[in-house]
Amino acid sequence: MTSASQTRTPADGALAPPAGLRPGARAASRRAETRRKWYEIIGLTTPAVLIYVLFVLVPMGFAFYYSLFRWRGVGPPTEYVGFRNYTLAFQDPIFLDALRNNAIIVFGSLLIQGPVALGIALLLNRRFRGRSAFRLLVFVPYVLAEVTVGIMWKLILTDGGTLDALLRSVGLGGLVQAWLADLDVVIWTLLFVLTWKYVGFAIILLLAGLSNVPPELNEAAEIDGASWWQIQRHVTLPLLGPTIRIWMFLSMIGSLQVFDMVWVTSVPAVRSLGASATMATYMVDNGFFARLWGYGNAVAVILFAISFVAALLFQRFLLSRDIEGAITRKGK
Repeated sequence: MTSASQTRTPADGALAPPAGLRPGARAASRRAETRRKWYEIIGLTTPAVLIYVLFVLVPMGFAFYYSLFRWRGVGPPTEYVGFRNYTLAFQDPIFLDALRNNAIIVFGSLLIQGPVALGIALLLNRRFRGRSAFRLLVFVPYVLAEVTVGIMWKLILTDGGTLDALLRSVGLGGLVQAWLADLDVVIWTLLFVLTWKYVGFAIILLLAGLSNVPPELNEAAEIDGASWWQIQRHVTLPLLGPTIRIWMFLSMIGSLQVFDMVWVTSVPAVRSLGASATMATYMVDNGFFARLWGYGNAVAVILFAISFVAALLFQRFLLSRDIEGAITRKGK
């Protein structure tokens, strides 16, 4: 129990020092309380900080260090080339094609997955028989392993595969393409596969956001005579804005770093020409298989820099109001 000589401060609920203590003693008590809080903060955050430093910052530092050398992975790096690896990357047309493909995947994911996921989420948010089964079905592709999905679609889309046989069986043989071998078609084929794989995540995320929309607002709008579409446009979508922006952020970063789906689904010969390459696959092809470790590390640093800048810009211009609204400042 709290003694009569102790009070709770309204700011943080901590026990104030007894009123009978002299000013110097009260100041010492406050300093001791502050030190105790800092000891708790340091003790709780130190393990996470150590893990972050050892497994994130240190590898990043080594990647930048090795990117300044021409090194084939045998012995210590000795041939210092400075930023030559970086200039070589931007002079390579295959790397520029990889940058273009990443940009196509980023904007294609946002412009295709977003509207499709939003429409399906709005439909699945309504009550009808079998709604739970439909929710499960749309989420199944996302929980499947990327390697499994890549192999499955490679068998479907290969020349003479399941898709070609299906098109010919229904009299649409003229639509048959070299889906994974045509240099002009392959990136759009991969975009379709990526959309099929990851649209379920967007749907589940939007459904979670829709569950937080107060039903009273929709009921009030309906009483005022608003149609279902008007309710979604003027009530639901504005309240769903933070969820949509979070999904856009995750989709953008994932699209910049996409590797496994493209690596498994694409044809190596086509990828080596840049038609289906991304920055991540280009990094592995040149850094690991070509044993140009310094060059591969330079590509990794470029990929990190692009992702980091994109994340900062997105947070500054789109996520800033959501973050500010979630922070409660002391004294306000």
